[in-house]
Amino acid sequence: MLPLVALVGRPNVGKSTLFNALTRTRDALVHDQPGVTRDRNYGVARPEGMRPFAVVDTGGIAGEDEGLAGATARQARAAAEEADLVLFIVDGREGPSALDDDILRWLRKAARPTLLVVNKTDGIDVRAAIAEFARYGFEDVIAVSSAHRQGIDELLEDVMKRLPEEGTSVELDADPERIRVAFIGRPNVGKSTLVNRLLGEERMIASEVPGTTRDAVSVDMERDGRRYRLVDTAGLRRKRSVDEAVEKFSIIKTLAAIEECQVAVVMLDAGEGVTDQDASVLGYALDAGRALVVAVNKWDGQTDYQRQQTENLLVRKLAFVEWAEAVRISAKHGSGLRELFAAIHRAHRSATTEIGTSEVTKAMEIAYETNPPPVVRGHAPKLRFAHPGGVNPPTFIVHGTRLRTLADSYKRYLENFFRKRFKLVGTPVRFIFKEGTNPYEGKKNVLTERQVAKKRRLIRHVKRGK
Repeated sequence: MLPLVALVGRPNVGKSTLFNALTRTRDALVHDQPGVTRDRNYGVARPEGMRPFAVVDTGGIAGEDEGLAGATARQARAAAEEADLVLFIVDGREGPSALDDDILRWLRKAARPTLLVVNKTDGIDVRAAIAEFARYGFEDVIAVSSAHRQGIDELLEDVMKRLPEEGTSVELDADPERIRVAFIGRPNVGKSTLVNRLLGEERMIASEVPGTTRDAVSVDMERDGRRYRLVDTAGLRRKRSVDEAVEKFSIIKTLAAIEECQVAVVMLDAGEGVTDQDASVLGYALDAGRALVVAVNKWDGQTDYQRQQTENLLVRKLAFVEWAEAVRISAKHGSGLRELFAAIHRAHRSATTEIGTSEVTKAMEIAYETNPPPVVRGHAPKLRFAHPGGVNPPTFIVHGTRLRTLADSYKRYLENFFRKRFKLVGTPVRFIFKEGTNPYEGKKNVLTERQVAKKRRLIRHVKRGK
């Protein structure tokens, strides 16, 4: 286990910027607006020539116990209580505040090893900035500028002196056996509630306020002997409804999470049915070629009539992804989760199973012989052979002649044939059609002198015969 360092402080003191500087990533969402970070975000710092350690970014503690601010504060305190070292981040430009005093009193009550870090010291008198916090009584104070990476090396050296050899954190590893699952959907459909239910703890902030989740937060989990990486994402809204820069960054992080996952669980609200925005969210996952599972949430709160209406909507509006399994669940009460994971496993297996070249070519031959493509302008396209072109999604490369004239209906026939033959469930299937080139195209046949003479004799012979 890696030792864990928690970044704690009031809003907008630069915790997420420092997190990115320590982990050398851009995993944490950074913006000048206070309160951008809400959930705990874990990463690993691997400083050159030093031991690696885990880092957790937390939301700002704003001194409130109710609503989103209170939930954010509880997440930050939980991170501090499990950490081996707390970095108490303060703003060197603004100086100490009453909120800083409250946070420090709580840290001392929690009796966690704490190091004071004065951030945003670029362009100001560093000694004067540190002196303002002298009344806090810290023996060692580190001045940094996270945005400009000033003082980071000194901070790392001090952190290394205070960390134990072994810690209590669980590192987000690079285990290829982990199934990467991203939960996506519109705001307020229950993504964070579902992740909390699966983890058995309040790991994500769940609220009825739309847009509570702003960042894409990853967490590892083991269930029934299988390992997963769950990614809770921000809700996706219509482009014209997105005004704040923070929300635009959140959407970018969500789209990146879709690209990196193996299975995308698209969550719908059973009470609202299938909206046009739900179809747009599905489109994002389709464009990325991810395996899909549709989770219809809040199913337990529907009457029999409402359920029937929702079923009809699912059939009609999700016809373009009829191959994706739809599971009825309740994230709040935990019903339907076994069926959800069974669908995730089937989709993952279909998306990542490698199929041999001989099997693909045989399937193409059978499909071609069973139903040849229609004749176009007096000529029929010919499908000669095929081979696999990749996984996630399964891709097949088909070689032949006149493939540009293949009708869309015949391409759908091939897709359905391959789905049925190879039992591909919950994943898109892609075909790449390649036509063979004529090796003599554009080349002129130049006759030899002997051939030219022979041609002249033949012409004279034909003229004499006339």
